[in-house]
Amino acid sequence: MSMGGASPELQELSQQLQELDAQQNALEDEVESLQDEQAEITDAVSALDSLETGSTVQVPVGGGAYVRATVDDIDEVIVDVGGGFAAEQKRDDATETLQAKRNTLSERIDEIEAEIDEVSAEIDEVEQRAQQVQQQSQQQAMQQLQQQQNDEQ
Repeated sequence: MSMGGASPELQELSQQLQELDAQQNALEDEVESLQDEQAEITDAVSALDSLETGSTVQVPVGGGAYVRATVDDIDEVIVDVGGGFAAEQKRDDATETLQAKRNTLSERIDEIEAEIDEVSAEIDEVEQRAQQVQQQSQQQAMQQLQQQQNDEQ
């Protein structure tokens, strides 16, 4: 949309569209981040289900580096319980904790997707209003042009 000579209302609508678009992108990024976290939890649950005492695993030590380690006791698992805290739990309890976290993430994703739908509907409304304003502006310009031509005759 060209802003040269555009009405103040059209400029305001354009600004609203930019803000709504940025809001929608931020919400979509948040959903993607939560989905990544969900996938990590799913992987962790699968690992807990398949690992046995004595299994060899690769443990991240930071910076993209891993060391091989042997699982001494798969029956006790340390799980992030939120707020920067971790707790040692039995394997089944750890799995339940992780599944509860995954369910909470699913609920949050659903909430954000509903917000995205609301923002998208608002974008549609603003776009329609902008089209109406632009059409009205064009009609007024045409009427003024016709009036000038009639006055010249």
